[in-house]
Amino acid sequence: MLKASGQQVPPSPNILTTPMPVDKSTAPLRVASFNVSLYGKSAGDVAKRLLAGNDSQATDLASVIQAIRPHVLLLCEIDHEPEGRTLNAFADEYLSQGDLPLEYPHRWSIPTNTGLLGQLDLDDDGDVELPTDAHGFGQYPGQYAMAILSQYPIDRDAARTFQTLRWSTMPGALRPIDPVTEQPYHSDEVWNSLRLSSKNHVDIPVLIPTLESSTLHDGRKTETIPLHVLASHPTPPVFDGAEDRNGKRNHDEIRFWNEYVTNAHADWMVDDMGTAGGLKHDSQGSPPAFVIAGDLNSDPKQGDSLRSGITNLLNNPRVQDPRPTSPQHGISTAKFGRNEIRVDYVLPSSNLDIVGSAVVWPDAQTDLGKQIRATDHRLVWIDIQWPSSN
Repeated sequence: MLKASGQQVPPSPNILTTPMPVDKSTAPLRVASFNVSLYGKSAGDVAKRLLAGNDSQATDLASVIQAIRPHVLLLCEIDHEPEGRTLNAFADEYLSQGDLPLEYPHRWSIPTNTGLLGQLDLDDDGDVELPTDAHGFGQYPGQYAMAILSQYPIDRDAARTFQTLRWSTMPGALRPIDPVTEQPYHSDEVWNSLRLSSKNHVDIPVLIPTLESSTLHDGRKTETIPLHVLASHPTPPVFDGAEDRNGKRNHDEIRFWNEYVTNAHADWMVDDMGTAGGLKHDSQGSPPAFVIAGDLNSDPKQGDSLRSGITNLLNNPRVQDPRPTSPQHGISTAKFGRNEIRVDYVLPSSNLDIVGSAVVWPDAQTDLGKQIRATDHRLVWIDIQWPSSN
């Protein structure tokens, strides 16, 4: 049974909650994903802004998060530094301030391929330089990275990253083809060096407290259950040519999770520590609980992506799609120009119970509606519970 933190999670004002019938004696766990667009023109720009303590964009972003109050929050597009300066500044100077302070004692600024220069001329222009020859498009190392904030401990020793996994090792990888020459777009040398992740693919076990019988004064003892937060931010399927190299990479970055949650023994799926295989069952042989979260840059109904990637993931029997919505904008989670599209996801495993979900997109005339304009994406959240053992 899941133990609630001291943080209450009532439906937020102006937010449509999608309730589902449940019969539980425990409070839900709220998990959210939010692309916050906290990036600059050069390394250190965002950290400097945030450390000043009065950045208007960060203030508005924090107000949105404080209104929703997730227990576990994945942030996309927030600068990464090894010491996590930008993440810590956002958490300490903005989220923990104001009328509704929100504390996240457990944090991880996740390493990223964006702005990380490789050794090869990936775009074949005669130079090896940023941003086009980086392992992931970026003007500087750490741009467009991800981070996780949690009210519960993160098991860093058990976390897995797939930052260096080669795209070519994926069986059936969609290698880009030049439609004019009908030859591979990349040379064999480049193709065999390309990484699958434009940012990273990360399995982050968050240790959720449980209540079980024990000999404590109140008859209980505290244990934990790991919730695997499977985080990624695939490349946008645009900014390329007829070979559709970004569209194919986006497809295969999404496909990675489809394989990861279903194929525990995939020998090609080798993490950065050299361990092979996908998500494995626990010591009792039970499938682990997970949530796939992030800006996946793909809508199953519209847009420029190869939609079979996201469609196959949503149709995976191990995955649930709660289809969170907002009152006026339906299931859309981002606005690019005049186009509203669904690209941000929080998808729980099928062995979890969904209590509620929503996209945070209130009326533009409300205070919260004005603050969400700090980014072109909208926060997406779900409330989940472990099934009762009773």
